[in-house]
Amino acid sequence: MAARTLGRGVGRLLGSLRGLSGQPARPPCGVSAPRRAASGPSGSAPAVAAAAAQPGSYPALSAQAAREPAAFWGPLARDTLVWDTPYHTVWDCDFSTGKIGWFLGGQLNVSVNCLDQHVRKSPESVALIWERDEPGTEVRITYRELLETTCRLANTLKRHGVHRGDRVAIYMPVSPLAVAAMLACARIGAVHTVIFAGFSAESLAGRINDAKCKVVITFNQGLRGGRVVELKKIVDEAVKHCPTVQHVLVAHRTDNKVHMGDLDVPLEQEMAKEDPVCAPESMGSEDMLFMLYTSGSTGMPKGIVHTQLVFDHQPGDIFGCVADIGWITGHSYVVYGPLCNGATSVLFESTPVYPNAGRYWETVERLKINQFYGAPTAVRLLLKYGDAWVKKYDRSSLRTLGSVGEPINCEAWEWLHRVVGDSRCTLVDTWWQTETGGICIAPRPSEEGAEILPAMAMRPFFGIVPVLMDEKGSVVEGSNVSGALCISQAWPGMARTIYGDHQRFVDAYFKAYPGYYFTGDGAYRTEGGYYQITGRMDDVINISGHRLGTAEIEDAIADHPAVPESAVIGYPHDIKGEAAFAFIVVKDSAGDSDVVVQELKSMVATKIAKYAVPDEILVVKRLPKTRSGKVMRRLLRKIITSEAQELGDTTTLEDPSIIAEILSVYQKCKDKQAAAK
Repeated sequence: MAARTLGRGVGRLLGSLRGLSGQPARPPCGVSAPRRAASGPSGSAPAVAAAAAQPGSYPALSAQAAREPAAFWGPLARDTLVWDTPYHTVWDCDFSTGKIGWFLGGQLNVSVNCLDQHVRKSPESVALIWERDEPGTEVRITYRELLETTCRLANTLKRHGVHRGDRVAIYMPVSPLAVAAMLACARIGAVHTVIFAGFSAESLAGRINDAKCKVVITFNQGLRGGRVVELKKIVDEAVKHCPTVQHVLVAHRTDNKVHMGDLDVPLEQEMAKEDPVCAPESMGSEDMLFMLYTSGSTGMPKGIVHTQLVFDHQPGDIFGCVADIGWITGHSYVVYGPLCNGATSVLFESTPVYPNAGRYWETVERLKINQFYGAPTAVRLLLKYGDAWVKKYDRSSLRTLGSVGEPINCEAWEWLHRVVGDSRCTLVDTWWQTETGGICIAPRPSEEGAEILPAMAMRPFFGIVPVLMDEKGSVVEGSNVSGALCISQAWPGMARTIYGDHQRFVDAYFKAYPGYYFTGDGAYRTEGGYYQITGRMDDVINISGHRLGTAEIEDAIADHPAVPESAVIGYPHDIKGEAAFAFIVVKDSAGDSDVVVQELKSMVATKIAKYAVPDEILVVKRLPKTRSGKVMRRLLRKIITSEAQELGDTTTLEDPSIIAEILSVYQKCKDKQAAAK
């Protein structure tokens, strides 16, 4: 349960490494970095460079973390965490069985590390700045206020039957009360699962039931981009199908009244009755802290279990990560990371274009944000509005810009660096996942003045030992090579299991390449030993930073009685990065296929979320299948990305003529769309 971050300890180790000032070298996209050293055993140049590195340098620290993880992480955990009972074993991990264990025997509480220790030192320092939907109405919450709110909420949970180990679903948008709900669960030893407040009632119910949640915490309504979101109505619909839910705690974001049923409890009223002090549970370092559901290549989302995270922070920073708390970024870099380090974290409730395309930059000016961390999707969207909205506002407080959630393209990287950062801010393209818990590959930390290449994650974080694997399961040596991105050694922040199904955890992450953690992503290693992420290798697409299994969309489509077959693929999208494209077969008796298409879009929005709705749905007579009946999705992807002349091996197709058939239908659709413009 040691979610206390190790950022300050790592920061002390880095010393002069933190080259956060000055203009980084920026060769054009696609140009390899100069080679620094020969490849090591795993093909990683930095590993060999470390052998001759000066003590305390980035290569030396990286080598130590890889070679002696206990000696590296042990002192950091001992010196930077508030322990009730010291640990006796730094790590005990075995990738062959998916066994992950860190700081064994240690007892502590996450909320104490996030709140109590800072309240003792500086109670009135600001913990959270809630940037509400309407600009200029921000609310500042001190560490003392956040601790008192957390304790009242924790006592409310206990009064309503929540005990150590129980699961609590949090279906709330970004807000101080949502943060307090997470910390209240941590304080009493309950497990929280924050469910993105854009999910449908059906998706919400599926996650509640999988986790067997006893309580749901929500708002009457949400506000986003000037629009009201009916959160309570969605929860009402969901809990009809959730037999484990005993109470729904309802807070109020608006003054509008909502229906209150037998399960519903007015949260603010109940909290007002409670004591602002709540004794923290002493938890084991490997006790479950939270679960987050992530999409997989099957239709069933995976409940990823976490116990600890990693974060880096400089004293005095105002850290502005605009991610939703429903995703891992919000957990690591909005809540647990900043608060454990005593930072001031911005909670962003709105959208990048409300009330106009200058919203981010007006917020930066008004709140004097030092580090700004956002998604490439938002950058690509804002880029299209031009430079004027950025230059209208003072961004001189910015020191670091970060990109998260998906690979960033070169145009967006250059615009973010040149226009938003005035070519003076360090820009880091970070790679990590829900499963990794925190940043694994990023340009910083590094040597003072070390180069940063556009649109490239580049350098492994301490304790991350990446390797590339070929199709035969062998390690790919050398530079200028590509392969499946795996990690050869456990690190503290990684996921521990899939809730209720450890075998699925092993199968998903450790079976494809025995002895290694398989990320599901492909990567390219440059001449200089740097890593560039090339995208997903499985049937998972990344829509605006939201990972979504194509099987989930296909499952939703399959519920339509007129659609016996479908195949969903991801394809490049100018704004979203990737979008979903669905090929469907419609029964002859279905009637108007256009009506079916509209019904399918509505079904996907209802069953999953609006962002999951395919941008295109193409009606075809049949799907390309092998003789064994498997749909060849790679051929469909080739067709819609204009690569139909390079289909590769099609000898296993049951009927090769189907390609020309689908191409013809697709071309007619494109011609129709062009004529309509």
